[in-house]
Amino acid sequence: MVVALLAKVTLAALLGRVVWIVCKWWLSPSPLKNIPGPEPSGSWLWGHFKQMFHRESWDFLHDLFNRYGQVVRADSLLGRKLLFVHDPLALHHILLKDQHAYEESDQHTAMCMALFGPGLFSVMSDTHRKQRKMLNPVFSVTHMRHMLPLFYSTVDRLVESIHNHVANGPQTLDMLGWSTRIALELIGQGGLGYSFDPLTEDTANPYGDAMKILMPSMLPLMVARPLLPVVGKFLPRMVQRWFAERLPWPAFQRIRHVVDTMDEMSHEIYDQKMAALRAGEEAVVQQIGAGKDILSKLLQANMAAAEEDRLPDDQLIAQITTIVFAAMDTTSGVIAHMIHMLAEHPDVQDRLRQEILMKRAALSGEDFTYDQLQDLPLLDMVCRETLRMYPPLVFLIRTAIKDAVLPLSTPLRGRNGTSMDRIHVAKDTSVVISILASNRNHAIWGPDADEWRPDRWAKLPDAVADAKIPGVYSHLLTFLGGGRACIGFKFSELEMKVVLVKLLEHFRFSMPADLAQPIYWNFGGVQWPSVGRTSEKAELPLKVELVKA
Repeated sequence: MVVALLAKVTLAALLGRVVWIVCKWWLSPSPLKNIPGPEPSGSWLWGHFKQMFHRESWDFLHDLFNRYGQVVRADSLLGRKLLFVHDPLALHHILLKDQHAYEESDQHTAMCMALFGPGLFSVMSDTHRKQRKMLNPVFSVTHMRHMLPLFYSTVDRLVESIHNHVANGPQTLDMLGWSTRIALELIGQGGLGYSFDPLTEDTANPYGDAMKILMPSMLPLMVARPLLPVVGKFLPRMVQRWFAERLPWPAFQRIRHVVDTMDEMSHEIYDQKMAALRAGEEAVVQQIGAGKDILSKLLQANMAAAEEDRLPDDQLIAQITTIVFAAMDTTSGVIAHMIHMLAEHPDVQDRLRQEILMKRAALSGEDFTYDQLQDLPLLDMVCRETLRMYPPLVFLIRTAIKDAVLPLSTPLRGRNGTSMDRIHVAKDTSVVISILASNRNHAIWGPDADEWRPDRWAKLPDAVADAKIPGVYSHLLTFLGGGRACIGFKFSELEMKVVLVKLLEHFRFSMPADLAQPIYWNFGGVQWPSVGRTSEKAELPLKVELVKA
């Protein structure tokens, strides 16, 4: 009764707060009114939200990026304005020079806090810097070198399982399913020292299954994102839980089950690791990964750190779910996209296989070292081009926490006809970092920027280097840049290369002749493929056959 009464009181206060925020948005004139963009949607409530967050959002987004220039205004929920940016100089200020003025949006951090807890995605300022300082060493190249044998042995199990399917002739297999399973097992083994999946037939893990449905299940809930910061700030956690268990919204209850599953498994993994560490070195090396996994190294570093630098238990546990999510859903999608592109471009696939086999022959069949793996130019170009064309995350939102000025590398013509070489960004403006638009910017990458062409990386246009894209990876924004860049991009790249090398040595991939409709990659929190545009089933059916000796 007490909780129910408290819930009613806080709900009334919450509704009042929401009304105040909406009135503030509505009554405040937008300083972005002169920025070009699509015509108003006709709905003050929805704005362009439905066009931006739909499984077929690609046409709207490409029109947004290519028609209106490198800075574009669009309408969000409840009359709020969004500033989409892919001008290189403006991005440099957002991500590097003035990054202190552009923080993760309250909606994003509140959503990540609800999903993952106080991990690297959810915390800000000093807490974020403290966590990142603790995590940086375990994602170093030095550590990646030590993990390579573990990667090879894990992917060898994948190869054996696929081989069993096609040993008697070509078969159509769902390569999204296999790429998801191997990405989860690689981050399990290398990231947590834990095995999620033996990579054999008909196996399932509740944690892995929860992770697979997390992002597709989030899309219907995006409309509720503006409420999350208010809920997190004004409702006590016991009241939040009371509401969560009773809210009659199937999509929400599905996410609640996913979050509960992830949280339970994360606690189990953490408890196992801490028990081994307390038992001593012998117990640690007997675990999966022999104590070389990211989590073991993180916990050891945390125990050895000065008291003021240590992360509390809840932040350490939150890193487990954060690491798995960041490494699984995104990497599995990119691996699947690479295999799909190679199936559609058999000439590139044959050349890449030949590169791998020739290198292997020169090494008398030994697995590649870290440096030898980096010395496969076409493999590197295929990875870079796929990450350029198909970044898992299409855009991310920052919020201006104070008034700022965005200089532009290319002057923008305003709606009133005036030319602008800088834009005033008022405090609380939502700034959208357009990752896909930057990666496919025709002014930088040329007129064929929307084509998958790995050979472009053999000699990039001068405009690419001149643009000085502020990303941590190869002139791309795929892994972002600045203080909140993806900390695990080297881990992810290594996974992709090991998986491709092993698969292409043994198998040839092609498009099935009997495919009912073309493969369609759906927009979402992370892109996912389906057969045709209407199927709700995430899958990538490809013809797989053994490579003939």
